[in-house]
Amino acid sequence: MNKNEIVTVTIEDIGVGGEGIGKIDGYTLFVKDTVIGDVVEVKIMKAKKHYGYARLMKILTPSPNRITPPCPVARQCGGCQIQAMSYEEQLRFKQNKVKNNLIRLGGFAEERIETIMEPICGMEHPFHYRNKAQFPIGQDKEGNPVAGFYAGRTHQIISNLDCMLGVEENEKILQILLAFMKKYHLSAYDEQTQRGLFRHVLIRYGFTTKEIMVCFVVNGNRIPHEEELVAELMTISGMTSISLSVNRENTNVIMGKEIRVLAGQAYITDYIGNVKYQISPLSFYQVNPVQTEKLYGYALEYAGLSGGETVWDLYCGIGTISLFLAQKAKQVYGVEIVPQAVEDARKNAKLNEMGNAEFYVGKAEEVLPEYYASYEREHKGETAHADVIVVDPPRKGCEESLLRTMVDMKPERIVYVSCDSATLARDLKYLCGEGYQLEKVQAVDMFPMTVHVECVVLMSKVQN
Repeated sequence: MNKNEIVTVTIEDIGVGGEGIGKIDGYTLFVKDTVIGDVVEVKIMKAKKHYGYARLMKILTPSPNRITPPCPVARQCGGCQIQAMSYEEQLRFKQNKVKNNLIRLGGFAEERIETIMEPICGMEHPFHYRNKAQFPIGQDKEGNPVAGFYAGRTHQIISNLDCMLGVEENEKILQILLAFMKKYHLSAYDEQTQRGLFRHVLIRYGFTTKEIMVCFVVNGNRIPHEEELVAELMTISGMTSISLSVNRENTNVIMGKEIRVLAGQAYITDYIGNVKYQISPLSFYQVNPVQTEKLYGYALEYAGLSGGETVWDLYCGIGTISLFLAQKAKQVYGVEIVPQAVEDARKNAKLNEMGNAEFYVGKAEEVLPEYYASYEREHKGETAHADVIVVDPPRKGCEESLLRTMVDMKPERIVYVSCDSATLARDLKYLCGEGYQLEKVQAVDMFPMTVHVECVVLMSKVQN
């Protein structure tokens, strides 16, 4: 294949960034804006030895699973990669993605995976599910302030106040801000000159409590006439927390280190099941509360708790899974690297009157091995034990040193929650080589309209 060549290709799969994947005589082409089943005419833009990137020129035969995206800016915006694919096909794609990674990367037999893998848990209403949105602020060619989302792989803002994944309250808040900026001629931050005031707006919404948080990220210490802006926002039903995040750094990191409350309190509250959580601007909290309750429900079911177990929850965040487990465990220990998250976890344990949950600050791959080694020293050769270990690592998965310690602690069950089925498959392969077997696999669609999929698996110790 050569650059600028125009070819016809059938899209057979979707890549990690949402791009369609097709093959011509074994040569792989990645084509944005296509879905599985499309027959398309494309122009090759970049040609490597075994693969290339092509631009969609014409859809010759649309996939039977292609639909018109409900969002008018779905193609330009980088948020939804597969909105042009029917939701039923999205679920099939994600189920197969998890299954194929376990087979190809984990080395599991296809018959075994098909036996133990449950049908993916999808959503009845796969729009307006996000309880959090971060809108960059910019300006259009006429100099008017705009808010929206970045186009894929760029920092060009696609104006959109009514994202179909977010809650309807977002639009009213953004309209108030943009009108305020226009009234007082307040500028948006310019990444090139590093001048301008407003950088981002963070909005959080409690699906159960209906509480709303707004946090303005600004390149400065204050907002001129902020009392007027705050007063108007406080008229919105449910407005609970308005704060200012100061970020004067030349960085792509959204939130600043200093946060000042402008009105209300520093957090909102919400529930997952029966557990109540305080959520601050910097808290990590799952963005899809409907599916989170289902995901954690599976984790709790797989943990098989009867009330007498000691459980370790690694990468615990603000204690969301930990407190779910603490409802039925004797003792839960959570480990999280972010100090603020651990502080939130301890507050949430107190809020729910759960005295059986303790939290440690540090890297899971350091805290657990250190605990294991010190326990052995202090107890004269006796080894530390966990009945159940729950792990919910970042996309890169677990380090081998952590997996080794998990195996050494001989838990009866390991519950692995994953946001990347490729690294999950790698880690499960290691655990299966160390005396554990894969019992159950459940994919959960936490992020409809995107290529991402979560899953939770149960592993049990092989009895000798």
